[in-house]
Amino acid sequence: MAIKTDIEIAREAKKKPIMEIGAKLGIPSEHLLPYGHDKAKIGQDFIKGLAGKKDGKLILVTAINPTPAGEGKTTTTVGLGDGLNRIGKKAVVCIREASLGPNFGMKGGAAGGGYAQVVPMEEMNLHFTGDFHAITSAHNLLSAMIDNHIYWGNSLDIDERRIVWRRVMDMNDRALRDIVVSLGGVSNGFPRQTGFDITVASEVMAILCLSNDLADLQKRLGDIVVAYTREKKPVYARDIKADGAMTVLLKDAMQPNLVQTLENNPAFVHGGPFANIAHGCNSVIATKTALKLGEYVVTEAGFGADLGAEKFFDIKCRKAGLKPAAAVIVATVRAMKMNGGVAKADLGAENVDAVKKGCPNLGRHIGNVKSFGVPVVVAINHFFSDTDAEIAAVQAYVAEQGAEAILCKHWAHGSAGIEELARKVVALAESGVSSFAPLYPDEMPLFQKLETIAKRIYHADEVIADKAIRDQLKTWEAAGYGHLPICVAKTQYSFTTDPTVRGAPTGHTVPVREVRLSAGAGFVVAICGEIMTMPGLPKVPSAEVIRLNDLGHVEGLF
Repeated sequence: MAIKTDIEIAREAKKKPIMEIGAKLGIPSEHLLPYGHDKAKIGQDFIKGLAGKKDGKLILVTAINPTPAGEGKTTTTVGLGDGLNRIGKKAVVCIREASLGPNFGMKGGAAGGGYAQVVPMEEMNLHFTGDFHAITSAHNLLSAMIDNHIYWGNSLDIDERRIVWRRVMDMNDRALRDIVVSLGGVSNGFPRQTGFDITVASEVMAILCLSNDLADLQKRLGDIVVAYTREKKPVYARDIKADGAMTVLLKDAMQPNLVQTLENNPAFVHGGPFANIAHGCNSVIATKTALKLGEYVVTEAGFGADLGAEKFFDIKCRKAGLKPAAAVIVATVRAMKMNGGVAKADLGAENVDAVKKGCPNLGRHIGNVKSFGVPVVVAINHFFSDTDAEIAAVQAYVAEQGAEAILCKHWAHGSAGIEELARKVVALAESGVSSFAPLYPDEMPLFQKLETIAKRIYHADEVIADKAIRDQLKTWEAAGYGHLPICVAKTQYSFTTDPTVRGAPTGHTVPVREVRLSAGAGFVVAICGEIMTMPGLPKVPSAEVIRLNDLGHVEGLF
């Protein structure tokens, strides 16, 4: 029997009207702004009215370092949400929106998979409710207003060599990484070098995802440092008088999106910063709203726990006052074999020794998450090629690390295949053993925070940074930004900054290429190794196979 693709399964979904999904959570229809029949935004007035309600329990789903073998973190997040509902818990899924860049690049979609998906799949992976377009527009409005201010006399005395605000677009386009603008004569402005980042790396994206409401959003937008004067004094977005108009563009984007799983359980899909170049979590407003409406909220953080989980704990939870009750680390037998040196083409053959050799990557993530005081369980996302001996090897290894690994078959069987994990998560969350605390205190100096992450999470020996970078961090500390957390931008494929190094390496160095102040979002970005804030397309992008079929249906989204 042929295995159905994710999009074929999603197309067969028996969706309920979105008003019924809202009613499950006690959201009156007048507080839902529908986008068609199967998605809606939740009104700000309703959200404000939830302030006095008790919070549910927050569960983080994270993973090992991603491999070409596939891990299925979002699939497990969705499956666990369905599984908790199946065992009688009122659970809500909170995930990020998909970026067009990776959808048309390598991933081809990001709404879960198999029988653990959020629908409508096509809309979620394409334009959805327009949030990313609004973020792109707000970001680039600020860019236009900066150049316009300079063109009309530059009353703020901006040093054109010290404009730090780049443009963005939601597409992988390496040709735009470094460009020259304003060529063509006096009427076009003053030529200068700049570039584009991908929208999901925009500080506006991070601000939207960390803001509590529209007032907080506008204040944070105004706090953005866009340039420096000739006297090296910061120029803010509010100095350009852009914060009000930017907020107007983001008014609807700030409202969380409500959709449903294949099993008609509620899911909030809102915001989408990348975890390898931004903070990698869905919006604070969606998570906090879900916590008021559900007994359990299952959320994810992008890529491996070294990036997504660390940023979830040290940035999102720190800033929003969240206290996770438990964490799930997703792993696959296939990925363990790949970490053990097996080529992708040979993953179908049983190789218990390779599984054992690859398990230290998982072990490192278990230890790291535990170091935040959060209890951990491992979800083995099942593939048909996994053998009993290979699964047993992973479970035995995880037991040695003081945790439990549970086989999960949600991809093939939906909530019925993940009941055991759901019950374990409830047991961990109800035990009250979580003693969550961030990795470092606010008052620690910025470079020392970076060293703490590199040494304790990546197990590096040292951080290498030029004097100019260290001096820049000290300058920001003197300006009052020393309390901010660090957001590391580095490859997602390794604990090191070299994407080819698998396993659990030690003794490596972390080279810092650049640091950027995200004063509005409230963190300092450290760009490490060769990571790009504007990705490129692979040799054979997914876009080559995405098309409309004769029935007008989208094909090629995985």
